[in-house]
Amino acid sequence: MRRLTDPRELAALAHPVRIGILELLSIEGPQTATELANRLGESPANCSWHLRKLAELDFVEETGDGKGRRRPWRVTEIGLSWDSEAAPTVADHQLSLSLSEMMLQRNLERLHAARAQAPGEPPEWRAAMGVMQSATWLTDEELAERNAEINAILMRDLDRLTDPSKRPEGARLVELVAWGVPVSLGEDRT
Repeated sequence: MRRLTDPRELAALAHPVRIGILELLSIEGPQTATELANRLGESPANCSWHLRKLAELDFVEETGDGKGRRRPWRVTEIGLSWDSEAAPTVADHQLSLSLSEMMLQRNLERLHAARAQAPGEPPEWRAAMGVMQSATWLTDEELAERNAEINAILMRDLDRLTDPSKRPEGARLVELVAWGVPVSLGEDRT
């Protein structure tokens, strides 16, 4: 998993087309700008431009196969992480928060779409779907430990993205999202 620390990396990803490109390349493997454009509803020229911008920061690279518009691209690494709170400047912190908000919005849109489509899913898939939530009291060390444990679970089957032979029969693409953060229930207003 690539850890983003350079503000230029965060800025490069603060665009929905670029995130869409990275998602498709990560999940479906190498594709050309034209193939990506067809999936994203963009022009091949626009996707090609965004691919070059992502390549400047080593998010993607050409596979070496094909010529011209038939050049497939691939991601250089699966998975991204960043720490909004560790940003060295206020501007970097804001950039990191903006990227986090964009990603959370994408996750919520997918959740809403999945819930809307759930009635049409087979019963076993409806039973397997879930939204979980919990609250407890933890120290900062315990929170870091829980987040690491959850991350290990989320990353456990990552090899199935890049190696279709590791996908069990009947497997479908699913999204698992988690966060562990301190919360406030509001101040006493009396």
